[in-house]
Amino acid sequence: MPASGSRAAAIAARLSAAGLPARVEEYDRYTSVEAQIPEMPSADLWREALEVVAEADRFGLHATSQNGRTLWAVVHKAVPATGDVGEPSHQR
Repeated sequence: MPASGSRAAAIAARLSAAGLPARVEEYDRYTSVEAQIPEMPSADLWREALEVVAEADRFGLHATSQNGRTLWAVVHKAVPATGDVGEPSHQR
Protein backbone atom coordinates (compact mmCIF):
# COMPACT_ATOMS: atom_id res chain seq x y z
CA MET A 1 0.00 0.00 0.00
CA PRO A 2 1.40 3.46 -0.88
CA ALA A 3 2.33 5.75 1.98
CA SER A 4 -0.73 7.94 1.38
CA GLY A 5 -2.98 4.89 1.63
CA SER A 6 -1.31 3.79 4.86
CA ARG A 7 -1.64 7.26 6.42
CA ALA A 8 -5.28 7.51 5.33
CA ALA A 9 -6.02 4.00 6.67
CA ALA A 10 -4.47 4.97 10.02
CA ILE A 11 -6.59 8.14 10.15
CA ALA A 12 -9.72 6.14 9.33
CA ALA A 13 -8.91 3.53 11.97
CA ARG A 14 -8.41 6.19 14.65
CA LEU A 15 -11.65 7.95 13.72
CA SER A 16 -13.51 4.64 13.85
CA ALA A 17 -11.95 3.84 17.23
CA ALA A 18 -13.21 7.21 18.49
CA GLY A 19 -16.74 6.25 17.44
CA LEU A 20 -16.82 7.87 13.98
CA PRO A 21 -16.94 5.11 11.35
CA ALA A 22 -14.90 6.36 8.41
CA ARG A 23 -14.67 5.54 4.72
CA VAL A 24 -11.55 5.78 2.59
CA GLU A 25 -11.49 6.54 -1.14
CA GLU A 26 -8.54 6.53 -3.52
CA TYR A 27 -8.14 9.19 -6.20
CA ASP A 28 -5.38 9.90 -8.70
CA ARG A 29 -3.57 12.49 -6.59
CA TYR A 30 -4.82 11.85 -3.07
CA THR A 31 -6.57 9.51 -0.68
CA SER A 32 -9.59 10.86 1.18
CA VAL A 33 -11.16 9.89 4.49
CA GLU A 34 -14.69 10.92 5.46
CA ALA A 35 -16.73 10.42 8.62
CA GLN A 36 -20.20 11.58 9.59
CA ILE A 37 -20.31 13.76 12.70
CA PRO A 38 -23.24 13.25 15.09
CA GLU A 39 -25.64 16.12 15.66
CA MET A 40 -24.41 16.78 19.20
CA PRO A 41 -20.82 15.50 19.54
CA SER A 42 -19.12 15.81 22.90
CA ALA A 43 -16.17 18.12 23.37
CA ASP A 44 -13.94 15.07 23.85
CA LEU A 45 -15.10 13.57 20.55
CA TRP A 46 -14.40 16.83 18.69
CA ARG A 47 -10.97 17.11 20.30
CA GLU A 48 -10.08 13.53 19.34
CA ALA A 49 -11.41 13.93 15.80
CA LEU A 50 -9.43 17.14 15.25
CA GLU A 51 -6.25 15.54 16.62
CA VAL A 52 -6.70 12.68 14.18
CA VAL A 53 -7.41 14.72 11.03
CA ALA A 54 -4.53 17.08 11.87
CA GLU A 55 -2.30 14.20 10.72
CA ALA A 56 -3.60 14.69 7.15
CA ASP A 57 -2.32 17.14 4.56
CA ARG A 58 -5.68 18.93 4.49
CA PHE A 59 -8.91 18.59 6.43
CA GLY A 60 -12.23 20.29 6.90
CA LEU A 61 -15.90 20.01 7.70
CA HIS A 62 -18.64 19.91 5.07
CA ALA A 63 -22.06 20.78 6.50
CA THR A 64 -25.39 20.77 4.68
CA SER A 65 -28.97 20.74 5.83
CA GLN A 66 -29.60 17.63 3.69
CA ASN A 67 -26.63 15.42 4.60
CA GLY A 68 -25.58 16.66 8.02
CA ARG A 69 -21.90 17.15 8.80
CA THR A 70 -19.02 15.26 7.22
CA LEU A 71 -15.50 15.56 8.57
CA TRP A 72 -12.98 15.02 5.76
CA ALA A 73 -9.24 14.61 5.47
CA VAL A 74 -6.96 14.37 2.44
CA VAL A 75 -3.56 12.71 2.23
CA HIS A 76 -1.66 13.67 -0.93
CA LYS A 77 0.07 11.00 -2.97
CA ALA A 78 3.74 11.48 -3.85
CA VAL A 79 4.45 13.97 -6.61
CA PRO A 80 7.26 13.61 -9.14
CA ALA A 81 10.59 14.91 -7.86
CA THR A 82 11.34 16.67 -11.17
CA GLY A 83 9.56 19.94 -10.52
CA ASP A 84 6.28 21.21 -9.25
CA VAL A 85 3.25 19.64 -10.84
CA GLY A 86 1.04 22.22 -12.49
CA GLU A 87 3.59 25.02 -12.43
CA PRO A 88 6.19 26.03 -14.99
CA SER A 89 9.55 24.37 -14.72
CA HIS A 90 12.51 26.51 -13.79
CA GLN A 91 15.07 24.09 -15.15
CA ARG A 92 17.37 25.16 -17.99
